[in-house]
Amino acid sequence: MLVKIGQKAVCKKRDDRRRSRRCHAKRRSCLWLSLFLFVLLLSGFAYKQYRTAFDRPKALLVLGGDTEREEFAANFARSHPDLDIWVSSGSNPEYAQWVFDRAGIEPHRLHLDYQAVDTVTNFTTLVGEFQAQGIDSVYLITSDDHMLRAKVIGEIVLGSRGITYKAIAVPSGREAEPVEKSIRDGLRAILWVTTGRTGASLGQLKSGGGDRR
Repeated sequence: MLVKIGQKAVCKKRDDRRRSRRCHAKRRSCLWLSLFLFVLLLSGFAYKQYRTAFDRPKALLVLGGDTEREEFAANFARSHPDLDIWVSSGSNPEYAQWVFDRAGIEPHRLHLDYQAVDTVTNFTTLVGEFQAQGIDSVYLITSDDHMLRAKVIGEIVLGSRGITYKAIAVPSGREAEPVEKSIRDGLRAILWVTTGRTGASLGQLKSGGGDRR
């Protein structure tokens, strides 16, 4: 009887040691995996910052919603004569063309697009066109109160196609939008990247039937 008890105790100690070694091995594996992922993310972030800092924008992307954005973009484009201008769902064509013509912008540089219905689709409707034309960096122009949301969406939608941007904020005199709008549209942008759907109807529902861009 004593021999059997002793054997069981020895076996239990061996099992405990094996379990302990397995636990330590798992912890080490998790630690190395976490370290690898951290380094990977850090490298990706550093590369993104490097590209953003040194990439030369090849176009202007103007988000519609306020005529001041188009007027600002027209003046900005005058000092960047080599860049085309894309206005996403801005003012009516007659007014937009007049604004840019008054600033001396050649008609062939101006691209007016009216597919977008909100801020998310400002990006999703044009990112394919940018990619097709080899545009890998843009100036992003919108109002200062709208810029956070635009940057969140831009990071996701433009970033998914390897396109960087430099943000240019137009003074509005308004308070910044609620951060909830940035979170909501950030999730919608992720939805578009993963499924191809923008959730535009959800955005309009949450904003009371219309989303001021």
